[in-house]
Amino acid sequence: MATSSRTPLGSKNLPTIDLRDHRSNVPKSIVEACDQFGFFKVINHGVPKDIIERVQQEGFSFFAKPTFVKQQADQASPANPLGYGHKNIGALGDKGELEYLLLSTHPSYIAEKSITISDDPSRFSSAVNHYIQAVRDLTCELLELIAEGLYVKDKSVFSGLIRDVESDSLLRLNYYLPTSKDDDIGFGEHSDPQLLSILTSNNVAGLQILVEKDAWISVPADPNAFWVIVGDMLQALTNGRFVSIRHRVLTNTSKPRMSMVYFGAPSLQASISAPPELLRPIGHSLYRTFTWKAYKEKLYSQGLAATRLDGFKNSNLDEK
Repeated sequence: MATSSRTPLGSKNLPTIDLRDHRSNVPKSIVEACDQFGFFKVINHGVPKDIIERVQQEGFSFFAKPTFVKQQADQASPANPLGYGHKNIGALGDKGELEYLLLSTHPSYIAEKSITISDDPSRFSSAVNHYIQAVRDLTCELLELIAEGLYVKDKSVFSGLIRDVESDSLLRLNYYLPTSKDDDIGFGEHSDPQLLSILTSNNVAGLQILVEKDAWISVPADPNAFWVIVGDMLQALTNGRFVSIRHRVLTNTSKPRMSMVYFGAPSLQASISAPPELLRPIGHSLYRTFTWKAYKEKLYSQGLAATRLDGFKNSNLDEK
């Protein structure tokens, strides 16, 4: 009746959460997965396969276009990270072996940008909006299960940040072409700044997570599942109990890889502070209260691999 199974990967195991399993066990299993890895796999997640496949096909169609056509979409830049990008993936010169589309999840934005992305804008916007809605619902369900597993009274304390109509959530399509040798760095080591990242890909591996110093675990591809990554905001909101997992992507020589990542984020003005129940074990907050906007400004002033939350630690702790 357990909800968490283990998939052997070398000397480590990664947890799998089955959302169809016995409901009372799921919150505890998710919290254990977040405690141990900050990362887990979700199966029987309820997102229809055709919704996933439609967005994936739209992504492949876009990335197959000539470069000069793709560049007609908004160009991602340090000042505006949204749009089409090629190799440049950070504000301070970070690079990777990939192309990508980074999109706001607001329907009006999707409708506007679809004109420069697709030969059939209505088809593109329909596919993307349906995908965003389904994956946002999954993200909120997981965040509510996490709150339940942490014995937080208000089960919407985390999910409400994502459901906010002004949510700053993003969708990113990453496309990795085969390279001349295996194990090129497609996307370098980093943590995700948002609450949760929900990732799936075509049937090509490449994702790795860092489980301890210099110990990387390769994550097997499974196009029927989602991988869930704890981000910096959830680390702050759980008062450091969960730690945002550092991860990277490697390329290969044989097949292209495309991943689709939903980044669940609060609104820019949302206040980030742990609920009272999560302060009790240590009696104080590890982080000062800050807004998502302030964190984003810090994010764009540092390199990809920076440990950004260190700058938001509670300076009053030394006085306690």
